[in-house]
Amino acid sequence: MNSTILIFIGLILYVFFYKSYGNFLKKSIVGEPTKEVPSKRLYDGVDFIPANKYVLFGHHFASIAGAAPIVGPAIALAWGWLPALLWIWFGNVFIGAVHDYLSLMSSVRYDGHSVQWIAGKVIKKRTSYIFSWFILFVLILVVAAFGAVLGNIFVKQPSVPTAYILQVLFALILGFIMYRIKANFGISTIIAIIMLAISIILAKFYPLYASYKIWMVVFFFYIIIAAAIPVNVLLQPRDYMNSWLLVFGLALGGIAVIFSFKPMAIPATTIFSAPVIGGHPTPFWPAIPLIVACGSLSGFHALVASGTTSKQLADEADALFIGYGSMLTEGFLSTLVVLCIGIAGLNIVPPEKAKALTSSATAFGTHYISAIKAIGGPVGIFAKSYATVVNSVLKIPKAFMLILAAMWVAAFAMTTLDTTNRLARYTFAEIFEPLKDSAKGLYDLFTNKWIASIIPAAIGIGLAWTGEWKVIWPAFGAANQMLASIALITVCGWVIRIQKKPSWPVLIPAMFLWLTVTLAMIWYIIKIIPIFIGKNPFQGYVLAAIMVVMLILNLILVYDFFTSDKETAR
Repeated sequence: MNSTILIFIGLILYVFFYKSYGNFLKKSIVGEPTKEVPSKRLYDGVDFIPANKYVLFGHHFASIAGAAPIVGPAIALAWGWLPALLWIWFGNVFIGAVHDYLSLMSSVRYDGHSVQWIAGKVIKKRTSYIFSWFILFVLILVVAAFGAVLGNIFVKQPSVPTAYILQVLFALILGFIMYRIKANFGISTIIAIIMLAISIILAKFYPLYASYKIWMVVFFFYIIIAAAIPVNVLLQPRDYMNSWLLVFGLALGGIAVIFSFKPMAIPATTIFSAPVIGGHPTPFWPAIPLIVACGSLSGFHALVASGTTSKQLADEADALFIGYGSMLTEGFLSTLVVLCIGIAGLNIVPPEKAKALTSSATAFGTHYISAIKAIGGPVGIFAKSYATVVNSVLKIPKAFMLILAAMWVAAFAMTTLDTTNRLARYTFAEIFEPLKDSAKGLYDLFTNKWIASIIPAAIGIGLAWTGEWKVIWPAFGAANQMLASIALITVCGWVIRIQKKPSWPVLIPAMFLWLTVTLAMIWYIIKIIPIFIGKNPFQGYVLAAIMVVMLILNLILVYDFFTSDKETAR
C-alpha cells in the first residue's frame, strides 16, 4: 500500500476521535470542574506550580514519549507493518488516550495524588500499598530500559551527548528567563527554539566520546539531581524546548512521507511467531504490547499524569489537549516510524541482509531483527530511514537529519529517566507513609528527596550496566502494559463509585489489556527469563524476581477490584 494513503488514514483517525470520542469522555464521564485545580490551591513552588498549557504539553509529552514510540514500532515490524499500525492506532484511541486523560483527571480531582493512592480510595486500602510496590518495580525497569537505550545512543552517536548537555544548560537559562525574569511567553518560545537549534548545530562539530559505562555513571548522578530540584528549574523548560524538537521533526517527517508517494517496501504481514525477543519465536498475541509499548499505550503515562502533570495543570479545560492529545501525538510519531522504515528500511540494510529479507514474507519476519543489528538496531534503522526519506523529498542533508533523529530518541529517553526518578521519589513517600507516626526517623530517611532519588537510580542503572537492553526492553514493556491495565481498572473504580458514570469505555479496554499482558508476562517468565539467566545469572535472577513479584501483585490488585464494594469509595 502507498505510504501517503496510510499517513492520511492515521491523521484522519486521530483528528476524528480526538474531536468525537475525546469530547464524549470529557462531557459524559469527567463533567464540570468541582473545585480549583491543585496547582493553584496547593501551590508550593516545588511540585505544585501552574504552567502554561503549551509548556505543560511539552513537559508531559516529552516525559511520556521516551524512546519507546520509536524503538517499539521499529522492532514490531518483524510481524509486518499492518499488525504494527493496527495495534498503534486502535490502542491509541480506545486504550492509551482514554487511560492518559482519565488518569490525569482523576488525579486532579484528588488533589494531585497518584493513581496508586487513588486506588486505595476507590478500591481497597491495601490496594494502594500493593500498587505502590508494583509501581516502584516498574519505575526501576523504566530507568534500566531507557538508561540502556540512551547509553548505546550516546556511544554510537557522539554528537548526541554534546547536544543534550547543551540543552540542559540552555534549559536552565530558559527557566530563569521564563520564571525569574518572567519574559513574554512568545519571546521565551523564540529563545527556546534558537537555543535548541544552536545545540544541534554545535553538536555536529563537537562530538563527545565516552564509554557506555562512563555514561551510566553520568546518568546516575544527573537523574538524582534532576529529580530533586524544583520542577520549573529544569524539567519544565527543558521539556518545552524538547517539544519543539519533536514538532520540527514530526513536521519534516510527515511532509516527506506525504509527498514521497512511495509504496511500503516491506511485507504487510510476515509470520505469527517472529523471533523478536531473545531470538526466540515470539507470538504476535499476546506479546505485541510488550514490544510496541508506549507507541500504543503505556501505564507509565498514568504515573506522569498523576505524578507531575496533575500538579501543574492550570485549568481543567486544558486536560483533554494535554492528556488525550499527547497520546495521539505519540501515536503519530510511532506511525511515522513504521512508514519511514517501510519506505526506506530495505535500502539501509546491507545488501546481503536485504537479499535475505526480500525473498519472502516469512524470511523477512525470520531475519529482520538480526538484519537491523548491523545498522544500530531499531534506533539505527529508524534514524537512517527517516533521514533518507526526508532527504529524498525535501533535500535536507542526511548528516543533519541523522543527528535530529537520534536526538529525538535521546532527548525523550533522558526526559523519561529524570521524570521517572522524580516519580520514584513520590512513590517512596507513599510506601513509607505508614511509618510516619510509628517510626518517624526511618520515614524521614527514606522519604528524603535525595535518598528517595538515589535508591531507584542505583538499582535501575545497575540493571542497565551491561547494556542488555534487548532483554530488559520487553520486561519493561510487560510491566508497563500491566500497569496500564491496573491504572485503567483504578480509573474505572473512580468512574463507577465517585463519578457515577458508565464504565464501559474504561472497563472493556482494561479487561482486554489485562488478559493480554498477563498471558504475555507468563510467557516471558517461562520462555525468555531462562535465556537471560544463562547469559547473566545475577541480572537474570533479579529480573525474574521483579517479574514474578509483579505478576503476583497484579493478580491481587485485580482480585481487590472485583471484591471491593461501593462502601470502599470515599
